[in-house]
Amino acid sequence: MKTFDAARTRAHLAFDRLVPALREAFTGHASVPQRHMHTIGSGDARGTVLIMPAWSEAGFLGIKTINIFPGNSTRGLPGLHATYVLYDARTGVPLAQMDGNEITAHRTAAAAALGASFLAREDASTLLVLGTGRIARLLPAAHASTRPICKVRVWNHRPEGARALAAEWRQSGWDAEAVDDLGAAVRRADIVSCATLATAPLVRGEWLAPGSHLDLIGSFTPSMKEADPSCFAAARVFVDTEEAPTKAGDLLDAFAAGTLTPESIQATLTHLCRGERPGRLSASECTVFKAVGSALEDLAAATLVWTGAATDGAIRRARG
Repeated sequence: MKTFDAARTRAHLAFDRLVPALREAFTGHASVPQRHMHTIGSGDARGTVLIMPAWSEAGFLGIKTINIFPGNSTRGLPGLHATYVLYDARTGVPLAQMDGNEITAHRTAAAAALGASFLAREDASTLLVLGTGRIARLLPAAHASTRPICKVRVWNHRPEGARALAAEWRQSGWDAEAVDDLGAAVRRADIVSCATLATAPLVRGEWLAPGSHLDLIGSFTPSMKEADPSCFAAARVFVDTEEAPTKAGDLLDAFAAGTLTPESIQATLTHLCRGERPGRLSASECTVFKAVGSALEDLAAATLVWTGAATDGAIRRARG
């Protein structure tokens, strides 16, 4: 079994390749059971472990184990840690262990960009990022692979973190700035992309400008939420998978408030990628994309790493 550390995993996940790989995966057919979720408690610490399998007709089976501990921020640690194992789906032979953090962060950002490719205005150029974690750091590059992003703004509940990330982005050539007034920043943004572990809403519906796109990719459990129910009232709402309406606190709160119904959700990424349902219909409408993540995305990313390494001559594929 080959081992791909963070650097080797990351090397094959460029967004100009990963976003199309996700689109192809959602267009095709794969087996994706519902994730297994367990609450973990040890002393005063509380976390969640997710086990996410998927397999494809291409002959790959992948299983991701992901641990989410929101309290890690107070310890100076990332809130998410993951491992990914890729197998031969025809024999069960382990092929590779990959850095699950890189797989998760890149596929999540790429899914946001894939959603935006259908839902954000074609001229969307100003991106507001909420959060400063692994996924948030990747969002400008991800969204720029599908939209002409030229201005990036970042907000975080710890302002010093936003300022530090904006400085890093400027060093990489972005027109980046940290913002303190979240409401004003949302009103000026073409795309608002939330990648946090928030358990109370951050974005309010009255802040969203006509024609804007709200991207909610951080929360993934009923107790987590990044947008208040009013964000869904006058918007066309889309989800990554059929699991989202049962898992996402944002959507569950909106259902309870009566600002959204399950039946009014427009489409999943599968519908959009297959051309079965339309995305954005006008330049003035507001769109919302709610993602809880899918093992299909992990498998597509891991397959891209494996085949990319094989193409580069880094490994020889021995298949049974």
